[in-house]
Amino acid sequence: MRRNYLYMIVFFIPIIVFGQSLRGLNNEGVEKYKDKNYSDAEVFFKKGIEKDSTSFQPHFNLGDALYKQNRLDEAIKSFKKSAEMTDDDILKAKAYHNLGNTYLKQQKYKEGIEAYKNSLKKNPQDLETKYNLSYALNQLQQQQQNQDKNQDKNQDKNKDDKQNQDKNQDNKDEKQNDDKKDQDKQNQQQKQPQQKDQISKEEAERILQALKNNENDIQKKIRKIKGKPVRNEKDW
Repeated sequence: MRRNYLYMIVFFIPIIVFGQSLRGLNNEGVEKYKDKNYSDAEVFFKKGIEKDSTSFQPHFNLGDALYKQNRLDEAIKSFKKSAEMTDDDILKAKAYHNLGNTYLKQQKYKEGIEAYKNSLKKNPQDLETKYNLSYALNQLQQQQQNQDKNQDKNQDKNKDDKQNQDKNQDNKDEKQNDDKKDQDKQNQQQKQPQQKDQISKEEAERILQALKNNENDIQKKIRKIKGKPVRNEKDW
């Protein structure tokens, strides 16, 4: 991917009595940037903006310094601001190009694609921007494919979880039914001895009546026996 473009001033303006000029501040920042001292470069670019907040160069270069410090949200604001500060199509294209690079570093591929498209509208012949646009489109496709795979995976997982929940519920219901059957069986077994020992009122009356009738028969037999003469046993 193309390295962020750093806009460098070609002409140097000497330091004036009342302090450094905008170009002087910008050039100081560029030197710090080239030495990879990005935080000091940021200071000079911000001073340049204080000199002239409507100038393209300090906003654009500040975006580069912030990008190198991985302060990407701030860099995005600077690149957008720089694009607003010029009517030059080539400069606008550079700002949009770096804006696209910053979005790509955040893996915001849709935003990066839009930035590259805006860059190519201003400079259709920029091959590096075309390459970056192609790269961003490919990354977006892969991102969407991964999201679809993750979504399918989550759906399958939710389906498996639902099946497991249903299975666990069925097992729980089955266990409850078995427990209930066992409890009913125990209750039935506990009741059976009581039923054997207990006699209903009707059954008790039948037994008492039978005993009474049997006693009457016995008394009759006894009376018959008493009325007969006693016979001696045979003498052998």
